[in-house]
Amino acid sequence: MENDHESPITRILLIRHGETDWNRLHRFQGRSDLPLNQKGRDQACALALELKGQSITAIYSSPLSRAVETAGLIRAYHPSVPFFKEEGLLEMDLGEFEGMEAERWMVEYSDFIKSWRESPATVRMPCGENLQEVQARAIRTLERIARLYPAESTLLLCSHNFVNRAILCHALQIPLDRFREVRQDTAALNVLSVQGEQLMVKVVNDCSHLKDCGEAT
Repeated sequence: MENDHESPITRILLIRHGETDWNRLHRFQGRSDLPLNQKGRDQACALALELKGQSITAIYSSPLSRAVETAGLIRAYHPSVPFFKEEGLLEMDLGEFEGMEAERWMVEYSDFIKSWRESPATVRMPCGENLQEVQARAIRTLERIARLYPAESTLLLCSHNFVNRAILCHALQIPLDRFREVRQDTAALNVLSVQGEQLMVKVVNDCSHLKDCGEAT
């Protein structure tokens, strides 16, 4: 960017956790607390190697096991870096859809699916959240964390599919109704920067480190 040298920049390494068995089986996880499977651990280790040379100031993770484990494998190369579990990075609350197989959902909830396809930003998961709420809390969380550290810090945030997509839509100035245009594979790396009040995106859904782990899901 032309103004990169005008004021200091804080880098945000925004990552998604590695694969779980429910990712593999296409079951909706939401806030269900699933660990990584072996492929997910391999993905997280590959991402950890990719970030081994980074000078990381602090690591924040969703408190769910799959995110904590992913962040922990990265932190193994940065043992002195402080680590925090952050509720604001929790995955979207899917309410009654938690644990449901995608195939069953497609068959049994056709009316909901029609609304979800047409206006995903405002459609609320039954007894859960909508994407606007997810985006609001995720951006508040990112901005609060960034303010805790001096400019030129590098902060790692480990979160989830819907949370990451909501953050990236905000930073890219893409309406939430188009969130499907922003892909987030398991163990993907996104690089953002905070300069003053401006949040910018440098890298989206980088999975080049996963070439030896099989196809990301």
